[in-house]
Amino acid sequence: KPAANKEETKEELKLAANFKLQDIYKNEYTLSSYKDKQPVLLFFFTTWCPFCRKELSKLNDRYLELARYGFELFAINVGEPIEKVDKFAKSYSLAFKILLDKDTSVAQAYEILGVPTYVLIDKKGRIVYTGNTFPEREYKELIPK
Repeated sequence: KPAANKEETKEELKLAANFKLQDIYKNEYTLSSYKDKQPVLLFFFTTWCPFCRKELSKLNDRYLELARYGFELFAINVGEPIEKVDKFAKSYSLAFKILLDKDTSVAQAYEILGVPTYVLIDKKGRIVYTGNTFPEREYKELIPK
C-alpha cells in the first residue's frame, strides 16, 4: 500500500483529551483554552523517577526557546501530593507550569503507560507525538515559519 500523502495522515491525528488541572499554586489550566492559539507540550512525570529528573532539567534549559516559539509547556505530575511536588519543583528551580493530576485521570485519558512521557499537541488540538524522549523533529515542524 503506498504511503498516504501528508494531508491525509494529518486528518487521522487523534484529538487531545481536554482537561482542567491545578498547578502547585492552585491556578487552574484548561487544555481547550489553548486550542487554535498555540501548540502545547505535555510532560508526564513523577518525583521518584530518575529519567524524569533528567528530562525536567533538559526542559528547564529549553523552556525559553519553547516559549519564544509560542509553545505552552505543562509538566503534569501523576498522582503525588501537592506538598511533595511543590518541594521537588522548587529544589529543581523549574521555570514552567507544574500541574497536578492527583487522581491520575489525565494520565489515564492519554493512556500513559510509564513516565517520563511527552505528548505534543498542535494548535488544532491534535496529538502529533507521544513518546519517552523530547519530540525534536515534530516540535521543529510546528514552529511557525
